[in-house]
Amino acid sequence: MALSVWLLYHELRGVSFEDLGDSFAAISVRNWALAGVATLVAYAALAGYDRVALMHLGRKVDLLFVALTSFTAYAVAHNIGASVFSGALVRYRAYSSRGLTAAEVGVLVAFCSFTFALGTLLLTGLVLVVEPGILDRFVDVLPLEASAPTGLVLLALVALYVAGSWLHLKPLRLGRFELQYPRLPIVARQLLIGPLELAAAAAIVYFALPSAGNPGYLAVLGIFMISFSIALISHAPGGLGVLELAFINGLSEIKEADVLAALIVFRLLYLIVPFVLSLFLILIFERQQYR
Repeated sequence: MALSVWLLYHELRGVSFEDLGDSFAAISVRNWALAGVATLVAYAALAGYDRVALMHLGRKVDLLFVALTSFTAYAVAHNIGASVFSGALVRYRAYSSRGLTAAEVGVLVAFCSFTFALGTLLLTGLVLVVEPGILDRFVDVLPLEASAPTGLVLLALVALYVAGSWLHLKPLRLGRFELQYPRLPIVARQLLIGPLELAAAAAIVYFALPSAGNPGYLAVLGIFMISFSIALISHAPGGLGVLELAFINGLSEIKEADVLAALIVFRLLYLIVPFVLSLFLILIFERQQYR
């Protein structure tokens, strides 16, 4: 995170607070509203991650409780970093109160993480097929070349996963631990909610960007997925510095102040506000548990 912030500082030396204020002022009320709607769609899809995982486990938990738990887990994980572990702690605390064992919570966390990875593969594959040159924007950051065949390979991996479900492959056994292959209806839900959450999160940034120089939603979506994935891999709290640096390199045709303003809007709606709300939810839950 320190390295990313240092690099970001050198990227933004020419940006003043006045420039940033002008970029914020240029975001219309309509675009703020659209970004807010995109945030709600993204968190609704995140709730679907937990819902589908519970369906795979064959466990029934109240839908409102699942939605609030998922919201809290992701709000905390996205801001603290090390999302798999921090989100797992929140989920264990919540779902163990509903009778789930530690092993079941472990499978649930792994299933949610895999659903995200599956959605990333599917959406990245589609973007590379439609916009094969998207990774050329990161030529100075990532040693990768993008092409339509790369996208087709990613889509083929997703197709193999679907085929495995359709063929009813045997469960994976590691000692006493057994991992059942998801049923086809579960896989279909994974292929829906994973890309939906990513597409909605990218839309927050897209709506906050100016129309001048905007490369279009598909390009912003591709840049978002690359940037967000790098931020998650870094485990920096909230991807601080990492997300901004990757986005500024990916959107070189837009003024740096405008890109930074859009990312602040993203952080506000997708990270900070949910994090504050999640702290209240945790306090309410713990108070109930104590009573």
